[in-house]
Amino acid sequence: MRMPVDEIRRRMLTALHEQGFDDLIPAHLIVLRWPGPDGLRPVEVAEQTGMSKQALNYLLGQLEETGYLERVDDPDDRRSKRIRMTKRGWDAGKVMRAAVGEVEQEFVDAHGKKELANLLELLTHLNVVLGTRPGD
Repeated sequence: MRMPVDEIRRRMLTALHEQGFDDLIPAHLIVLRWPGPDGLRPVEVAEQTGMSKQALNYLLGQLEETGYLERVDDPDDRRSKRIRMTKRGWDAGKVMRAAVGEVEQEFVDAHGKKELANLLELLTHLNVVLGTRPGD
């Protein structure tokens, strides 16, 4: 199962670079992955991705410097921050989603819409069996 994920990430990064988002690296894709970190606290993103808080904060700093997101005060907890995606971040997300859409279309062309639906259903069930949720 790792090989298709690796290929999809490679295609996302290629598409991003072709669309002018050439400052993104593979590690950034983990932070920006669907549904994205918008509105979350950094600690929540660290938990979802399995990263240390230090590693995540390093990547958030890079993404903030390059204009993909910003960290803003948490209105519920003044000691904490929340992540807010910028227009550039949302635009990069659209490119990533389009790259995934192309892979899905290749699968449909080779196997049909019904088989894609079956694959997505099975992967969703696998998440349940493993105790994870899509987007975790």
